[in-house]
Amino acid sequence: MNKTISINLGGFFFHIDEDAFNKLNRYLDAVKRSLSPEGREEIIKDIESRIAELFQEKIINEKQVISSKEVEDMIAIMGQPEDYKIDEEPIEKNSKSQNTYYSSKKLYRDVDEKVLGGVCAGFSHYIGIDAIWLKIVFILLTISGGFGIPLYIILWVLLPKAITTAQKLEMRGIPINISNIEKEVKEGFDEIASKFSDIDAEKVLYNVKNGSQKVGSSIEDLFSNIFKLFGKVLGGFIVMITSITLISLLIGTIFMCFSTSVDHINMPWNEYLRASNYTDFPMWIVQIFFFFLIAIPTFFFMILGLKLLISNLKSIGNYAKYSLLGLWILSIIFLVYFGLRQASEVSFESKIVEKKEIAMTSNDTLKIFMKYNNFYAKSINQKTNFKFIRDEKDQEIIYSNNVKIHLMKTDENKPFIQIEKTAYGKSYEEGKERAKKIIFNYEILGNNINLDNYLITDRSNKFRDQEVHVYIYIPKETIVYPSESITNYLTNNYSDINMYYGKENHFYKVIDGDFKCLDCPEEEKEDWKTSEEDTNEIELKINGKEIISSKSESTTIKIDENGLKIETKDRK
Repeated sequence: MNKTISINLGGFFFHIDEDAFNKLNRYLDAVKRSLSPEGREEIIKDIESRIAELFQEKIINEKQVISSKEVEDMIAIMGQPEDYKIDEEPIEKNSKSQNTYYSSKKLYRDVDEKVLGGVCAGFSHYIGIDAIWLKIVFILLTISGGFGIPLYIILWVLLPKAITTAQKLEMRGIPINISNIEKEVKEGFDEIASKFSDIDAEKVLYNVKNGSQKVGSSIEDLFSNIFKLFGKVLGGFIVMITSITLISLLIGTIFMCFSTSVDHINMPWNEYLRASNYTDFPMWIVQIFFFFLIAIPTFFFMILGLKLLISNLKSIGNYAKYSLLGLWILSIIFLVYFGLRQASEVSFESKIVEKKEIAMTSNDTLKIFMKYNNFYAKSINQKTNFKFIRDEKDQEIIYSNNVKIHLMKTDENKPFIQIEKTAYGKSYEEGKERAKKIIFNYEILGNNINLDNYLITDRSNKFRDQEVHVYIYIPKETIVYPSESITNYLTNNYSDINMYYGKENHFYKVIDGDFKCLDCPEEEKEDWKTSEEDTNEIELKINGKEIISSKSESTTIKIDENGLKIETKDRK
């Protein structure tokens, strides 16, 4: 039985058995001896981080113990120290060695080449094109639709920085082994050394003493501090708004899920949520996914605000970022699927038609009235799209004022009425069954049409945009009396005759497919223009043969069932 040891390697804790621990120690000692003193500590730190990453890939759970097998696999990837010879040749991405681990490229932000966040530089390594083209793409997206800045900010938050040497090698697709890690670190030291060697001491001294440089430096510091302050204020504002939004979303979602999932809790909105849920899918699941859809981007904006406030804020980690991103994408997929299911449930509109002739003589006036049920409403103008109520028998029903009146012309001798009840369903047959179950009452008493201003149906039929369309077909020369009660139910849509011009409670006649008012004072003044001194006689007969007769010294105007007749005489 081997003894188990707990170690900290590259910031991660591992349980490792004694034999594997000794083998790992010998390996790291050999690596240290093979390295030159210059940059040795930095190289060892990067190597340990890479070894920790390789061990993490092998571990399934936290209690798993690293054995000699895992250490040997790691050495096979990283290579033995004696297998490498550090030379001055540049690192080749496709260089081959006996003990080389080839890893695919990984997307990081390149903070060494950054202008803002290093997003474009990171993508340039990943897809192999110059960063300048990616910057142009972001600029074009910003100019064209304003999407460039939000997209850049989201990528800035989501993508990790390439900090360690191993991450920088992985970002460029270079094999991660001891040789390349040492080369990368040494090149970094050489670059820093070359920069220091190029500094002209006298020039630096001159610039320091130069007054204009001091002023320029002060102005630069001033603007830098202003931008930092602006960033802090902006960060605080973002954190405040996103925090309030997240808290409100969380409370609202918990409350809605609880109220819709527990049967004995009857909130006013529950009935409407169930009525709008055509798929019978549990609404609490829909609400949770909707919460994730809004909350996850809000959370990332909050992280951005915190980064503006706190310069050394630690990252939430790649696992958390990609898990949240995956959950957000899953929410989009589910809600799109739910929306498509909802649409399929109302994809077919069906109707049933009832036609009835109106028995009236040519001299009668067709009168149209509407009435309301004072059990459901207190005014003819009290309208609702739909609501759940109980009827006189205490039965739960759906009540709606979706009743529309269409005025139509016909060549037939007598007027008639056509009632069309419509409803939606996932098939034509289902929609037709719902339409059949619509209850709408009307009656025809001689020349009077009495219509209900509402429809009802059992709540088990669910709300599927049930409507009643009343088509009243009126022959030419027919006199119509529309009462004021139908005002809010008349529509021009799919109507042959435009709505009359004038007020209700007047008499109209269908002439050339339009309504002409027969007793509107405004129309009298507009059409006949009979002056006070010229007018000798004006007669109005509604039920008689003659309807309007106007006589003056110069003009005689007569309107009857034969039409309009005007006779003029020249004055001498």
